[in-house]
Amino acid sequence: MTLRAILTAHGLTELNDRAELLTSELATNSVQHTKGPASVRLQWLHPVLRISVWDMSPDLPALPSPLGAPPAFPATDADGGRGLLILGAVADRWGGCAIGDAPMGPGGKTLWFELALPAPPPDDDPAAALAA
Repeated sequence: MTLRAILTAHGLTELNDRAELLTSELATNSVQHTKGPASVRLQWLHPVLRISVWDMSPDLPALPSPLGAPPAFPATDADGGRGLLILGAVADRWGGCAIGDAPMGPGGKTLWFELALPAPPPDDDPAAALAA
C-alpha cells in the first residue's frame, strides 16, 4: 500500500501494478528465507524506476534454468519456485548481487528490478520535431 501511494504521489501510477507485484515477491522471499532486517529502496532515474530489496543473507536464489536456456517451470503442484520466472516475465531488467561482510556491518545481498515508463507516442508534426 505504501509503494502504491508513493508512486501515485509522484505521478507514476502506470507502474503501480508491476512494481507492487515484484516488490511483494522479493520482500516476501526475503522475509521467508532469511533472518534479520531487510529493506526496500526506490530510485527514480527518469524514465526508469529501480526497486531494490536488501537482506542479511548473502545467498542468492538459484536461477530456475541456466542463462540463455528456456525457462524451467516448477511442477504445477509445487508451493514455490516461480518468483524468478515472474520477475523475468514482468520486469524490464533485473539482477542481484551478494555483498560480502563489510567493516561497518553485515553484507547480505541485494536483488533489484527496473520498470521503465512507456515511451510517449511519436509526434506526427514534423515542425515540432525540427523545433526540438
